[in-house]
Amino acid sequence: MHEIREAKPTEFSQLGELLVTVYAQLEGFPGPDKIPGYYRILKDIGDFTKHPKAKLFVAISDKGVIDGGLVYFGDMRYYGAGGEATTNQKGAAFRLLGVNPETRGKGLGGLLIKACISQAKKENHKHLLIHSTKSMMTAWKMYERIGFVRYPEIDFNQNNVSVFGFRLTL
Repeated sequence: MHEIREAKPTEFSQLGELLVTVYAQLEGFPGPDKIPGYYRILKDIGDFTKHPKAKLFVAISDKGVIDGGLVYFGDMRYYGAGGEATTNQKGAAFRLLGVNPETRGKGLGGLLIKACISQAKKENHKHLLIHSTKSMMTAWKMYERIGFVRYPEIDFNQNNVSVFGFRLTL
């Protein structure tokens, strides 16, 4: 059983290390040697909480282990994607979803996303956005089950990686 809640500052580094491990293992995703800045962002995930309306949600096991997490953005100015996504102030977003490979398939990703949906509704947002890559196509099925649809208007390329947008209407 896992509890989904906001991360405590003392948990930021544990979440950062988990995300570095998860993303480094994604097949076809550039490793730390190719995009070191991205992995530095993952490692320093707690820095996002310095932005207004940004929250880290974590999945905590009954033994106190962080088995997953993500960053929620209630203010799109800090989301980190360019173009339409950051100018759409009626929306919220999340990014950097990661789940411990040992606990995948137990619904933790979906529970973390549902925490974002709940937060976005509390803040009266109209949409929840996410970006993903082909290396993360397993997550695409989860997004679609939850109700997200492809939103190509916010697609972009970064570090020679195609990044695809999804939107959930709340």
